[in-house]
Amino acid sequence: MEAKPDPRTSPLPRGRGATHNPPVRFETQHAEAFDDGWGTLAAQAGAPPPLPTTLIRDASRSAISWNESPDLGFDRSVNPYRGCEHGCVYCFARPSHAYLGFSPGLDFESKIVFKPDIARLLVREWQRPGYVARPIVLGSNTDPYQPLERRLALTRAILEAMLRFSHPVAIVSKSAGMLRDLDLLQALAAKRLVRVHLSITTLDPKLARAMEPRAASPARRLHALAALAQAGVPAGVLAAPMIPGLNDAELERILAAAAGAGASHAGYVVLRLPHELRELFAAWLVAHRPERARHVLSLIRETRAGKLNEAAFHRRFRGSGAYADLLAQRFAAASRKYGFAPHRAELDCSAFSPHPERKPAQQLTLAL
Repeated sequence: MEAKPDPRTSPLPRGRGATHNPPVRFETQHAEAFDDGWGTLAAQAGAPPPLPTTLIRDASRSAISWNESPDLGFDRSVNPYRGCEHGCVYCFARPSHAYLGFSPGLDFESKIVFKPDIARLLVREWQRPGYVARPIVLGSNTDPYQPLERRLALTRAILEAMLRFSHPVAIVSKSAGMLRDLDLLQALAAKRLVRVHLSITTLDPKLARAMEPRAASPARRLHALAALAQAGVPAGVLAAPMIPGLNDAELERILAAAAGAGASHAGYVVLRLPHELRELFAAWLVAHRPERARHVLSLIRETRAGKLNEAAFHRRFRGSGAYADLLAQRFAAASRKYGFAPHRAELDCSAFSPHPERKPAQQLTLAL
């Protein structure tokens, strides 16, 4: 059944992407707003205040998340933050906040769980017997360079550990904030230990501000892409997600702009709407693009076997059907036109050392 937005939803808090907080799907009870006749709901909805960010310490004793998905080109990832201040309304990670007891709506953008000891925990896992180095993806769930990184610097601590132990890393972000770590990224690139993927969803600043209210502007992301390329850091573009009827017409323009900035590789993903995200995205469409809402949802169903989401392996990222096939053909043609490499350069896994402070023992010689 299609998720419908709540007509009682208040206006969007300033600087946030979701329009409301849907109930946590694992809880049996939830609260609903109720007008007691004094007009308090209307008064509160008139001028919503900025929504503050709450930091919550994560007591996890591990840093690496493992997966066996056939859709992913990696088997391990690290996420220093759960929840994301960028507030992208389409973020597939929103439903994961329900596992923490928080709503995937405004809670996802304002209640951020952080792992203060993540670099130390990561090193501890590397030093376990039998660990074999493979590229770790940083930012597979939420953005490692969201605004909080300026203050907490957890991603920088992870990169420092990557450099010290010569461990390969791939970074996914939509923030120009990674340029603050350009010194580390250059050093990692010199050892073939890093690859960066910058997500650019649209070149329209108004649409970007509505969909991704706290992420860097498209122009800033292209600037970051160019700066990384000039510094010798392998960087590519992710046109993700492509939303049928909303931003998918920009696919070729995004790839052209990224190629002009020096991107070496490219990828794309079709919009996914798992769990509560169906309701959140539908509510956002009604609030921000009411004239397109019905059409966009209809086109999404065309790529998802008649539904708003399709979780099957091999189809969840690309979709299915004629519309999805055409998008794939357009991406392939544009990739050839703009010279994107069909395969990314491999990162070096052979240099990893679990104990870099230990110098190789030197063979003694006999004095004659």
